Amino acid sequence: MHIAIIGGGVSGLSAAIAAAGENPSANITIFEQKPELGKKILVTGNGHCNLTNRFMKEDCYRSDRPSFVAHLFTLPVWNDTGSFFEGLGLPLKEKQGYVYPRSFQASSVRKVLVRRIKELGIQRRFPARVTELLPEGSGFTIRFQEEGRTSSGQADRVILACGGKAAPVQGSDGSGYALARSFGHRIIPVVPALVQLKVRNHPLAKAAGVRTDAKITILLNGHPEQEDTGELQITAYGISGIPVFQVSRYASRGLSEKKEVTAELDLVPEMTEQELARYFLKRIQEKNAACQCLEDLLLGFFPDKLIVPVLKIAKLSGQMRVPDMDYAFAARLALACKQITLSIEGTNGFENAQVCAGGVSLDEIDPDTMESRLQKGLYLAGELLDIDGICGGYNIHCAVATGRIAGRSSAGSRK
Repeated sequence: MHIAIIGGGVSGLSAAIAAAGENPSANITIFEQKPELGKKILVTGNGHCNLTNRFMKEDCYRSDRPSFVAHLFTLPVWNDTGSFFEGLGLPLKEKQGYVYPRSFQASSVRKVLVRRIKELGIQRRFPARVTELLPEGSGFTIRFQEEGRTSSGQADRVILACGGKAAPVQGSDGSGYALARSFGHRIIPVVPALVQLKVRNHPLAKAAGVRTDAKITILLNGHPEQEDTGELQITAYGISGIPVFQVSRYASRGLSEKKEVTAELDLVPEMTEQELARYFLKRIQEKNAACQCLEDLLLGFFPDKLIVPVLKIAKLSGQMRVPDMDYAFAARLALACKQITLSIEGTNGFENAQVCAGGVSLDEIDPDTMESRLQKGLYLAGELLDIDGICGGYNIHCAVATGRIAGRSSAGSRK
């Protein structure tokens, strides 16, 4: 049996290892268009490679077919990603539920995967770009470009693990979607996810570089779609930080559908608007000699660079005397802190996205095997699928798990 795996990222490597484990006599070949295997692993998690998470829930994933994801959670392979890596000889370390290699280096993850690939005698062809995949008899013809020449080969079964469109410099250029589409697969529109957002007429631009706790709510045509709370980073072009990443796929989707996308920021999520107004009024009434103007009132409450933009949004002068203020001013300031509306005009694109939202429709995939329902012997795994996770190791976990399911299934006997 010859199994061809198109894509040498974490999903493809995991699939190859699983296939070899299921059928040691199988002839397995990995086709990778970059000059090395697992290149994208090196930049995952800022070079630390968060592999999985101890807190695994279905709502950590987004898809047009949540029932598919729910089924994955019932499979034993879904729950042993940590054990898989430990079995490769990789010591792990947990930090608040996030699981990393003990070395805290993504290169360790890549090395153990590639080492096992070599130990198993799995063939590697790189750089080799697969340009066409054709059904032929009970198998497939694979056409690919290698060293400037067009070549072809045969395979009994094929696993598409080409990745999505995020971080194209690492090899995820979206070519897998065309291969899947050639077999009739429907592609849910693909947009950047876990990505920074760009703001039109950015009212907080002068606070670029500031990090502050905040709640962000994405609204599409004025209707709340998703929210998250955490450390927000303000940039010259817009907003970043984990809470922004967590909701960015909804903003991306809204933008692709030509909807009005806004982000509402609450810079004081731990207090209600009324509580905040009373807090400000209390400070005003204390008549503290050191708190003579409005800028003094906010000193220490926000990072310094954020004070003036917030006051500008409230249409209040920072030099206004605190003794001259009453509850109406305090309420006005509280409202500005709790409801800053930003007009989202775009994202930082696939180049800066960690993953994609969208992909091959899960209606056309068997969740028990990852085999295509449209083409016998064709399997799909990883980011190519219409599944995207939140930050915290969920996307690598899914890539590894679906890759291993596809690998085992492709190497086994057909039902």
